[in-house]
Amino acid sequence: MNNISFADLNLAPEILRALTESGYTVPTPIQAQAIPMVLEGCDLMAGAQTGTGKTAAFALPMLQKLLPLATPSPSPARHPVRALILVPTRELAIQVEVSVKAYAKHSHLRSLVVFGGVDIKTQTPHLRTGVEILVATPGRLLDHIEQKTVQLNQVQMLVLDEADRMLDMGFMPDLKRILALLPKQRQTLMFSATFSNEIKRLSEDFLVNPRLIEVARSNATSENITQKVYLIGSAEKHALLAQLLRGSDAKQTLVFTKTKLTASRLARQLHREGFAADAIHGDKSQLERIQALDAFKQGKTTVLIATDVAARGLDIDHLPMVINYEIPSAPEDYVHRIGRTGRAGASGSAISLVSPEEEKYLFEIEKLIKTTIQREAPLTSPAPAARPPRAESRPSPRTEPRTEHHVHIRAQHAPVSKTPVHDAWFNKPYEPSVSTRVVTPPRDLPSKPKSQLPALFMRRKVSTPDAED
Repeated sequence: MNNISFADLNLAPEILRALTESGYTVPTPIQAQAIPMVLEGCDLMAGAQTGTGKTAAFALPMLQKLLPLATPSPSPARHPVRALILVPTRELAIQVEVSVKAYAKHSHLRSLVVFGGVDIKTQTPHLRTGVEILVATPGRLLDHIEQKTVQLNQVQMLVLDEADRMLDMGFMPDLKRILALLPKQRQTLMFSATFSNEIKRLSEDFLVNPRLIEVARSNATSENITQKVYLIGSAEKHALLAQLLRGSDAKQTLVFTKTKLTASRLARQLHREGFAADAIHGDKSQLERIQALDAFKQGKTTVLIATDVAARGLDIDHLPMVINYEIPSAPEDYVHRIGRTGRAGASGSAISLVSPEEEKYLFEIEKLIKTTIQREAPLTSPAPAARPPRAESRPSPRTEPRTEHHVHIRAQHAPVSKTPVHDAWFNKPYEPSVSTRVVTPPRDLPSKPKSQLPALFMRRKVSTPDAED
């Protein structure tokens, strides 16, 4: 199959025309094997490294099978959902639908993508116009099902893309609810970068006598990616990252962190240091994430800091470098992270900054990919960015206004000086005197008559209601 072309795969002329306009002429190994099987109508379980063209492997035969049902009719009833593609993340959903739309642009087949993070009311009108191919994240699809804005009773093909990621993200209950609403007679395709025991059990539940394709060893990394590791302390990572970014010829670098907080903090630090950096993670709105990703693709942003929510689904042409600022605790995520570079036969570089407490994760990664990653010596001196040294002599108030303020504050809290005041009497030790003793009033002083007190109480008693009775 090395010399096979798309024209040899029995695809329709309108699909071949779209492929030619997109610059595709030769199918990848996963495409060359999967497309004929899908056209035969069998269930498929396909595994391949990220960046090998899995989207086209299911989208092209899907379009080919739906072409006879395409119609220019504006009636929504003539455009029911016939193919459903489920993906784990918003970014992947958007990119899959972009590819489907590009391949189907010379046909009358309609496609739409729905995902969370945006107002569901903006998606409802498009659904009601009718679409044959629906790309969706599980949670948002269930929202539309509950609001009765989508019907799935005519679905003929189901695709689970990045199935292992959907399991990792806890989508199994949602998947079972969705599959219960689909027709029993359908074709199901499962595509995944990795095969695990959970994925195999999932295939037994959802697929019927599936054919298996695995074009590369499971959990393997691309040979086009040069992998390196720097063993370095956590406090020194930022300085080394800045050195790598300045010394690299790469126009775009994708940097991965484990947490959203670290991603935001790192993006702010790099921006202050002169890098065109931005962050993309789950706490950002969908619009902010799309804008950050578009700016990165267009070259306006040269450094994109991302969490694992973006490890799959980011399809960036000719991304030269991926840096793991923090390596993932799940070794499979390492495969997906570095799979963002070295795609479609291009070369790429993957660098990991590993602190001593992370070496246990590095060992698990090497065990999974069955490769010992090359260790590199730190560049020059990757010490943290040093602050300007303090001057030995105190700067003048004119050059350092803040110093004057600090001196004033210290003066306020300094101990009071014990220098004698002008009157020495105030410094004498305390001596009791007659004036300080309690003086008993003389006996001959007039005092109040004792008879006045009872009289006062008597008057109060008379004024009470009881006394009036």
